Amino acid sequence: MLIVGGGPAGLAAAIAAREKGFRVLVADCSHPPIEKPCGEGLMPDSLAVLRRLGVSVGPSESFPFRGIRFLQAGSSVEAPFPSRHGLGVRRAVLHRLLVGRARESGAHLVWDARVTHLGMNSVTLDDQTVRCRWIVAADGQNSLIRRWAGLDRRRHWKCRFAFRRHYRIAPWTDYMEIHWGNGCQIYITPVSPEEVCVVLMSHDRCLRLDHALPMFPELHIPLRGVPASAESGALSVSAGYESVTDGRVVLMGDASGSVDAITGQGLHLSFQQALALAAAIESGDLTAYQSAHRSLMQRPMLMSRLLLTLDRFPAVRGRALQALAAKPEIFSHLLAAHLGTETLASVVAGQALPLLCRLLPVPGMRSKGERCCGVQ
Repeated sequence: MLIVGGGPAGLAAAIAAREKGFRVLVADCSHPPIEKPCGEGLMPDSLAVLRRLGVSVGPSESFPFRGIRFLQAGSSVEAPFPSRHGLGVRRAVLHRLLVGRARESGAHLVWDARVTHLGMNSVTLDDQTVRCRWIVAADGQNSLIRRWAGLDRRRHWKCRFAFRRHYRIAPWTDYMEIHWGNGCQIYITPVSPEEVCVVLMSHDRCLRLDHALPMFPELHIPLRGVPASAESGALSVSAGYESVTDGRVVLMGDASGSVDAITGQGLHLSFQQALALAAAIESGDLTAYQSAHRSLMQRPMLMSRLLLTLDRFPAVRGRALQALAAKPEIFSHLLAAHLGTETLASVVAGQALPLLCRLLPVPGMRSKGERCCGVQ
């Protein structure tokens, strides 16, 4: 198996395939550790899959958080995770751990190498032909392998803009916090006893943390003047493709589709896809991976749409947070459904339906959130 892309998705696929006994070559044009602006929070379900892959994150390289808290001026609601805890982990630290585990498993890793051509049963890697039975595209949202294989036909595609910076300050909470504003959110994830990761998400490509933080007085004062890293940006894409395999080329990770970062489920999806891909290749039937991939995407995609509805309709969001603060047990069940320990259908039918009926947008309701950040 040749895996193009040595990020977390490609490395997870390498580890899972090696555990099935396959020979694996991973090629990436970058050199580790590979950075990517992200929220750096691993949910309990992500940590569980990492443990299945043989990757453990030490306490000296992470910071635990025990739940999720939503905040908006005048209201807040929080819920602990149903079991265990999440971890804030610097992306570079996670990548280093995955690289080490992939090497330990017996995968062959080639860095600073570029794939320039895709053949029937081979690729051209730095002017050398590498023959392989399976080619896995784990080369990100702008995947060249996906395009060369003719798998670029989209079902949907939307994007937002994310900007990340680390701040040298002791975490003030053991929750991951999402601060909601008009047309944007700020995510706070503790990543060490002396540092927090701060991410701004919005539809406005021009909005930066220095401009957004004054909109959040509770954050602006403690974070002022203590940055520990430069601001870096990335796209947060919600995308789906008609097919993720043509029988020899397989898409995974962001190359295969993604959900908005508001869900915090991007890495979990990649890790689950790695396990599903290894099982499908072992059986010799990649259609099983296509089916598993579609199933894995369903819940995060639905939760993404629900959360982005709160972003789009500020009036609904305000009423929702107030209602959930009054009945925090509903928020706890929704978080459990988000993590897959409960079904969303059972939560809605059992507790949330009356709340949703009162809060759903009505015809003619205007979305004002995006305009507040300069998007017309």
